[in-house]
Amino acid sequence: MRLRPVTRTTLWRHADFRRLWAADALSQLGTQVTVLALPLLAIKVLDANAFEVGLLTTFEFLGFLLVGLPAGAWVDRMRRRYVLLVADLVRAALFGSIPLAWWLDALTLPQVYAVTLLAGICTVFFDVAYQSYLPHLVGRDFLVEGNAKLQGTQSVAQVAGPPVAGVLVQAVTAPYAILVDAVSFLWSAIWIGAIRSREPRPERVPDRHLLREIREGLSFVLGHRLLRAIAACTSTSNLFFNIGMTAFVVLLADQAELDLSPGTIGLLFSAPAIGGLLGAVLARRIAGWIGQGPAIWVPVAMQGPLSVALPLVERGWRLALVGVCLAGVGVMIVVYNVTQVSFRQLLTPERLLGRMNATMRFLVWGTIPVGGFLGGVLGSTIGLRQTLWVSVVGGALTFLPVFLSPLRWMRELPTEPAGADGEQAAASR
Repeated sequence: MRLRPVTRTTLWRHADFRRLWAADALSQLGTQVTVLALPLLAIKVLDANAFEVGLLTTFEFLGFLLVGLPAGAWVDRMRRRYVLLVADLVRAALFGSIPLAWWLDALTLPQVYAVTLLAGICTVFFDVAYQSYLPHLVGRDFLVEGNAKLQGTQSVAQVAGPPVAGVLVQAVTAPYAILVDAVSFLWSAIWIGAIRSREPRPERVPDRHLLREIREGLSFVLGHRLLRAIAACTSTSNLFFNIGMTAFVVLLADQAELDLSPGTIGLLFSAPAIGGLLGAVLARRIAGWIGQGPAIWVPVAMQGPLSVALPLVERGWRLALVGVCLAGVGVMIVVYNVTQVSFRQLLTPERLLGRMNATMRFLVWGTIPVGGFLGGVLGSTIGLRQTLWVSVVGGALTFLPVFLSPLRWMRELPTEPAGADGEQAAASR
């Protein structure tokens, strides 16, 4: 079945986009509940220390290192809607096992690690297929608008998710709060299954070879100067951000430190998403004001000064100041993401979309488990606040790869796939 054309004024009237949006909306809320409920489960229920909380982040994102590259080649061989369905159903079962084990008085930290690892592997496939599926659904001319709407929805979920998680953890305990995430994945699967538009079956190449296909995706990303700069910027930013966040959540929740309630922590963690809502609304306007290239590097450069308040957090007015700074960081992250993700999707030939997204995820999310591990190690050795300073100083330098690239002055970025030239360059490397 051919995808129906979308007009500028009717993207919300596009039935299949609405179904994709409905699937994403509640699923994002459930995911945000788990983002807070899992570390609180580890700290308050299973008595995890800073190093063990860091391992939780490591296992959650380890899948991007383990299967990130082959996932792109596999996704390019399959109908992406089917990949989304299977990933949702498996994640629903995995997260549903946590409250079940708790009810049976059998929940352990190794089980939590196993669930986060396997769910993370499913997320690898889901995210690669999701970013590659959107161009099919709405057309390349409306990618920025589609990404902005989905990013805005994610920001709403990030606003609501942490406070909801805090209330649920206090009311029904962390294991049962995670049940919300399991249900949200079932909801997502139902709506994705209702999408009527069908992709054509990918053409089977007689001499296809997994390693060659992976190498082609790597060559396309690393061989393109702008994509290479974006990958370097995002990967180092994720590394230092997660070094800091591992220490930050322990600092807030640990009885020997600030010992804040789950509800208060949830409200604080919703601050970046409040800023993200504003960022989703302003992303296209900011790119129009300062240019698309500066709309990539300027937001990253501004995150460094805004993060200085984190190591200084205390109860009282400093806690409120940290919330304001985190909201500012949220604005910057969303403006950056909407601009650079849309650019990547527009630049990449159709047949390489899955491999491009997988390669980028491997490069930029593969540093997250490393950051979580280092944050746990540093938090347990040099101290939590000192670890946050490492995160702030390192994060302040992450804008340099894009600043020192041609993106610095480019008012308009390429809006067409690389085409034959890009494919030939990728194949020749």
